[in-house]
Amino acid sequence: MEHSTDNSKVLPENAYRELREGEEFIPYIPANKKVIEISPRVFIYGVLLNILFTFAAAYLGLLTGNVIEAAIPIAILAVFLGKVLHKRPNTIAENVMIQSIGAGSGVVVAGVVFTLPALYINRLNPNMFHIIVSSSLGGFLGILLLIPLRRYFVREMHGQLPFPEATATTEIIASGEVKGKDRSGVILLLATGAGALFDFLAETVKLWNSGLESTVLLGKKGVAMAKHQITFGIHGLAAFMGIGYIVGLRYAAVIAAGSLLSFMVLIPLVFYFGQHLDIVIPHAPILGPNGEPLRNMLIRDMPTGVIFKAYVQPIGIGALAMAGFMGIVKMSRIIFGSFSLGIKAFKATKENADVTERTDKDIDPKIVLLGQLAMVVILGIFYWILVGDLTKALIAMGITFIFSFLFTAVAARAIAIVGTNPVSGMTLMTLIISSLILLAAGLHGNSGQYLALIIGCAVCTALSTAGGFITDLKIGYWIGVTPKTQQTFKFIGILVASLSVGVAMWLLATSYGFVKTPSTPNPLAAPQGKLMATIISSMMSKSDMPYLLYALGAIIALILEMAKVPALAFALGMYLPIHINLGVLAGGFTAWAIGKAGKSAAEKQAIAGQGILIASGLMAGAALIGIVAAVLQLTALGTPVRFISVGHKYINVGGKWIPEAHKWFEGAIGQTIGLVMFILLGLSAYLLAKKGAKWDLERQKSQENE
Repeated sequence: MEHSTDNSKVLPENAYRELREGEEFIPYIPANKKVIEISPRVFIYGVLLNILFTFAAAYLGLLTGNVIEAAIPIAILAVFLGKVLHKRPNTIAENVMIQSIGAGSGVVVAGVVFTLPALYINRLNPNMFHIIVSSSLGGFLGILLLIPLRRYFVREMHGQLPFPEATATTEIIASGEVKGKDRSGVILLLATGAGALFDFLAETVKLWNSGLESTVLLGKKGVAMAKHQITFGIHGLAAFMGIGYIVGLRYAAVIAAGSLLSFMVLIPLVFYFGQHLDIVIPHAPILGPNGEPLRNMLIRDMPTGVIFKAYVQPIGIGALAMAGFMGIVKMSRIIFGSFSLGIKAFKATKENADVTERTDKDIDPKIVLLGQLAMVVILGIFYWILVGDLTKALIAMGITFIFSFLFTAVAARAIAIVGTNPVSGMTLMTLIISSLILLAAGLHGNSGQYLALIIGCAVCTALSTAGGFITDLKIGYWIGVTPKTQQTFKFIGILVASLSVGVAMWLLATSYGFVKTPSTPNPLAAPQGKLMATIISSMMSKSDMPYLLYALGAIIALILEMAKVPALAFALGMYLPIHINLGVLAGGFTAWAIGKAGKSAAEKQAIAGQGILIASGLMAGAALIGIVAAVLQLTALGTPVRFISVGHKYINVGGKWIPEAHKWFEGAIGQTIGLVMFILLGLSAYLLAKKGAKWDLERQKSQENE
């Protein structure tokens, strides 16, 4: 793994490699040295960035299925703000703590948006208080279960695990200690502004149509193709370009290939045979425009989107489930090793308590064990309040603790090795098994769905938090921050994020919704939430499930694995609507094209190195402005968006303002302008990358001259 030469002046030479016999790693801040770790600005910046990125991550996760990685942009902003706004720049330890508190946003959001949208989709009357309690308790449990594992993953395995995300974040924080003017924060803020402005003008003001459709842009040929249910589209937004930029061209292409199979092969195939049938072919549950179930619809009467949801998306679900299962099987060694590791960690109390070295001091193990017990008991009481049955509450409590305990080390090890947490696969497994157990205990229907999803949220948040927190602790280890300080203040980050995500979920569900209705014509995709909703409703209602379609998807995933194609990425493409994935592909292509720019090797590397900054900025800006747009769409405020919308006019129906698109907006004019603007967005990303690379090269040159 290559690392920045700049930061070698900050971090010791042996920071990233295995230690030789008798060699010791001494962090940037040695154990015998103390610097300011906590200050009012740390608390203020950490909490404010946590709230901002919680709302941003919630919007982006529900829009695209990908939660924004908050650690890197928060680290950049911590360094930048500390240098710009204060006479005394932040200490490097303060920047670590700001990042750690702020990064609680992404991990809590992942736990909530992967599971709890199903409460809204299945009309289970979700309660904001329940969202806050389940996510916060799950996050606290994740912290407490990980603390005993810190020394093993962070210290004992020094140099043996790559920790890709921790490495990138550490280098950003370390760059703040290097002499010379670092303008990376400027690039991040400019990209954030570009993403916010672009998506605000496209989605809220409606100056152009970001929903590019083949039926419009291809003219008569597109209309002719649509008669055979062959259609495709691109959602040309900054959010998708940013995701594609980070994902890269290869994985973006694999995801898009899954969508092309669904929309260009499977949907036309279903229609080709089904258009001649006068009988209803059994399919997955689907909803009409007003949220009513559709059961007796012939295939020839189904629009493309309905065929996709009824027959093709279940194949994607089967592929996703099998890909997730294969991922768990591949990690079976890690899982079994992690089980024994977790059990050993529970026994190691006295040794940890005797540690006196500042950089190796954890929260007292006895307090950790008592905290774990307290979290489990509080969860049990919470479940008892939900179901009103002590036996079922104890079962739910046991499920939550066992799955959180067993998979905590798995999540930490996955993040340490590949930088990706397989939390959605583990949560899906938790949800299915917990549903079967609850059914056996006599709990089914809406109450069974509700409890199973709350359990899923708590477990998902615990595992997501554990994976994210091991990154924080590794960063602190390299820099020399006190682990006990990180562990203590991480609870604040989780609590703030839980409170924020409860409000964010209510706001987004109220403004955008997750199901298409007249009042919510452009609902958020919430892909994981819809997956969980489909599975949990089928299991708890004991209704017929399209097992054959699931099986076909599972077989496709097996074939992909045999062909060495990333099955999970391909399956995700099959499951998500094509306009999302082609937008991501456009971002991946933009990243590839920008990476080829530059005359010299140094310039090419510098331009390519701006990718994380630009992508994070585009995503953060788009997500933050999406929250603003959600507020502007609130009916309680009189739907103020109607005063600034150009492409939509708003009609008052029964006291609600319903949007209706102008013909020019939906037609060739609106979509052509949208295509041009999307291309210009890619060009602006290139110009930002070029400018940032120029500043970086100038800084490196000035350092060499010194």
